[in-house]
This record gives sequence, structure tokens and C-alpha cells, in this order.
Amino acid sequence: MALAAVERIDDAVDMTRSFLTPVTAGRWGRLAVIAALLLGGAGGGSGAISSVSNLPATAGAVPGEELPELSVALPELSATAMAVVLGLVAALVVVGLLVGAVGAVMEFVFVESLATDEIHVRQYLRRYAGKGLRLFAFRLVLGLATLLILGGATLLLFGDVVATLLSGELVVPSASRLLVGAFVLVPVGLAVGAIVALANGFTTEFVVPIMLQEDRGLVDAWRRFWPTLVEQWKQYGTYVLVAFGLHVVTEIAGSIVIGVAAVALAIPFAIVAVPVGLGAIQGGTMTAGALVLLVVLLGLYLLVVLLVAAAVYVPIKVFHRQFALLVLGDTNETFDVLGDRRPSAT
Repeated sequence: MALAAVERIDDAVDMTRSFLTPVTAGRWGRLAVIAALLLGGAGGGSGAISSVSNLPATAGAVPGEELPELSVALPELSATAMAVVLGLVAALVVVGLLVGAVGAVMEFVFVESLATDEIHVRQYLRRYAGKGLRLFAFRLVLGLATLLILGGATLLLFGDVVATLLSGELVVPSASRLLVGAFVLVPVGLAVGAIVALANGFTTEFVVPIMLQEDRGLVDAWRRFWPTLVEQWKQYGTYVLVAFGLHVVTEIAGSIVIGVAAVALAIPFAIVAVPVGLGAIQGGTMTAGALVLLVVLLGLYLLVVLLVAAAVYVPIKVFHRQFALLVLGDTNETFDVLGDRRPSAT
């Protein structure tokens, strides 16, 4: 039996080219908005590793000898500062939840646009708001479960460190303890991450079209999809491998284009911002007006870069979703949402 994930790559490219041409500002603008919200709604932030660079050296340490745990007192925050920090965190959480909810609804807007070759964002948003919120709830539960598992594993290994940190003191564990923690947490993180990625990816790429096509809820759509997934496990196993490779290639290409554009766009903004900053410094202190102007310029720059990134990701998002829809329809024609747009099997 032919493997759809191998044979449908060229078809996905052709369908992407057909869907995006002729190039019009209105069509690409709407797709850029959808792509930006899809990127934000899917989650997936980058991990940050904090390091303490000003820790005092241990006196009398001998090379090869185990270093003891180091402890550093953290500065206390005033009640006002703590309230500001908590307020900012709460605001970020609320904004993240709103973006995630809208992004989940946009998954249905995106699939409907690809299926009909017509883009009506507001109309589709109203039509699929309920289904999108169910998808958002699923993603939220999946994220909380992931946090619970990884957080629980971390607490089991470094519970005393976390408790000390909450009491206002930073403790850096010994190298041997960090090594043992890495041997445990890294495999657990990779395993949990792989399971979550597959569950979220299959739900987004294969279950969402079934929810849309057959007007089902998320759990019911998964029940419909499961027999096909089990029966056609070779097809979907191949899809995972091929799609992963395609994502790596397109992400690298997209990142290069966005990076070049960000550097090019930074030049005109810097030409304006640098003289403003240098001219506004009086007695070693920057005036409030100049600071506001610099913040506005930085905000405009980031907004322009975001718009460029969204435009770059339009063909990438369209290609990957067309590819997934082709594979889904090949494994079970009942789930085909592309209809007349689908090319004949090769």
C-alpha cells in the first residue's frame, strides 16, 4: 500500500501555491492574522535557564572534590513591588489565555478556509466558537497535566530547594545532585513532551477536521478517528516522521528569512532611535519624554517584525495543514474536507 505521507508532499506544495495565488493584500492579510493567532494559540514557549554569576567562590576547594551547595539570600520585595509583580503575572496569564482561546477557534477558521477556498474570518469565528473553546479546554487540560507531571518530578528531586527559594533564599544544589536530577528529569521531560506533542498535534491536524466535517464534539471526534489511526498506523507513523522532517526544514528556512528581515528593519529604526536617545540624555539621565518615544519606537519595530513573521509563516502553515488534510482523506475518505480541491491520488 502506498504511503500517503510520502506521495502527497508535491500535492501539498501545488495546493499551497494554488491557494495563495493570485497574491492579494486582503487575502494575505487575513491569512497573516490567522497564522499569527495560530502561532500564539498553540502555545509552546521556550525554556529559560537562569544562572547566578556572582556567587562567592568556595574557600579551600580542591580540584576534583565535590563542591557543597551554595546559598544566597534574595533581596526582599516591598509590598508595592510584590503587588506590581503579581499584577503583571496575572495580566500575562489572562492575555495568554485569551490568545490561546482565540487561537483554538482559529484552527477551525483555518481548516474551513482551506476546505472552501474562501476566507471569512468573522463569520467562521462565530460559527466555530463553541468547538474552538472545547479545543482550548483540551489544550489547557493537557498543559496542566504536563505541568503537574514535570512539576511533581521536580519537587520530588528538589523539593527542599524550592521550599528554601519560597522562603527568600536561593540554594544552588551540588554538581552531583544536579547531575542525578538531569538523568531523571531529561528522559521524563522528553517522554512527556513527545506524548503531549503527538496528542496535541493529532488533535489539531486530524480530529479538528472531523469535528468540522461531521459536526462532532472533541471526544466524539476522537472516537471516530481512533479506529482509522489504529488500522492505518503505518500511514500515521510515517506521517509523524515525514512531517517532523518537513517542520525542521521549513522552520529553519522561516527563521532565516525572519532573522534577515529583523536585521534589515532594525536599521531604519536605529537611525531614528539612537539620535533620540543620545540627544535626550541630560546630565546622565534620560528625560521621560525621550524614554516614552524610545518605548514607542521599540513597540513599532516589534509590531512590524511580528507582521513580517506572520506573513512568512502563511505559506508554511498552509502547506503543513494541506499536507495533513491530504493524509487524513487518503486514510479515510469519509474524513476528507478538501472535496473538489483534492488532487487525484498518484
